[in-house]
Amino acid sequence: MTDRRPCRVCNFTRQKSYGLVVPSLDDLKIKGSEFLGFSPREQVTVVLENDGTIVEDQAYFLCLPLNTKFMLLHDKDLWSPLRRMDGGTAWMARESVILESDTVDANIDVPPWCDLAHQLKQDLASIILMSEADLQTLVDAPCPELASALRFQEKTTESLQESLQRFLDRKEEARQSKELLQLYLKAVEKEDMQQEEQRKPSLGGAEDVDMPDGLEVDSASGFMSRTLMVLKGKTSPETRLSTEDLQMVVTKGIDTMEQVLGWNRTRTSELLEACEAELTKRLQQVQAIQSVRSSAQESGETCAEESEATRDNN
Repeated sequence: MTDRRPCRVCNFTRQKSYGLVVPSLDDLKIKGSEFLGFSPREQVTVVLENDGTIVEDQAYFLCLPLNTKFMLLHDKDLWSPLRRMDGGTAWMARESVILESDTVDANIDVPPWCDLAHQLKQDLASIILMSEADLQTLVDAPCPELASALRFQEKTTESLQESLQRFLDRKEEARQSKELLQLYLKAVEKEDMQQEEQRKPSLGGAEDVDMPDGLEVDSASGFMSRTLMVLKGKTSPETRLSTEDLQMVVTKGIDTMEQVLGWNRTRTSELLEACEAELTKRLQQVQAIQSVRSSAQESGETCAEESEATRDNN
């Protein structure tokens, strides 16, 4: 009679691991299935846990070292290598719950995506009610293991993760566009308030009212003193002026601005070109914001269509 050989068995997730002593490969399948909770009628495949080599031959089984660890696979279970994350963050990965010992702690937490995968397996439509954090968890889950948990093909699971990632990307773009639009509207409102203050008539004689520094208007040029200070003394003044001031500079033209600033024609021409370029840039930004705002409104409908298509494919 063949000597009994000590070995270990685990399931494809490596969450269950048991030590056995069996005389043959067939006995390993029977006894291992019993310990791992497989039905006796289910066909199982025995592979080496460390590299996935299929073990089908009794002679090969007997040649293996004592205490070799085997993995029992059934139905659509797939072998996958043991992976660990660097930097002390291995607890975040699925392999953080894999036990190398022969005993299993029933209180060990499984990765968050396992619960989400179970929900999807019960009802695929539940994905609509998941939060963005839950969807991101599914996207970050290992594709082969997620496919096995869902009983999907890897290609189908990969398509699902890509669709979810596109949906999350659109949501983030819409959020950023909304924040940018809000900042833009606040800036416009602030600029309008400043212009309104400048247009208020003085309550007394001009000589009786002290104008705040920078709001005095140069009678010869029509520019406020603050604007002239920026034009003459600041680097890249076009980025520091309001849109109204930029339009005023461009409208007056090179001849008038040459006299106002007291510069030569070349330097004045360069300033006007910079102001025109800045005006064009701001116009393009406004148009981009409006375009993104419109596309953000359509992103929800597009994502809903993709989710429906994914369900149809499955």
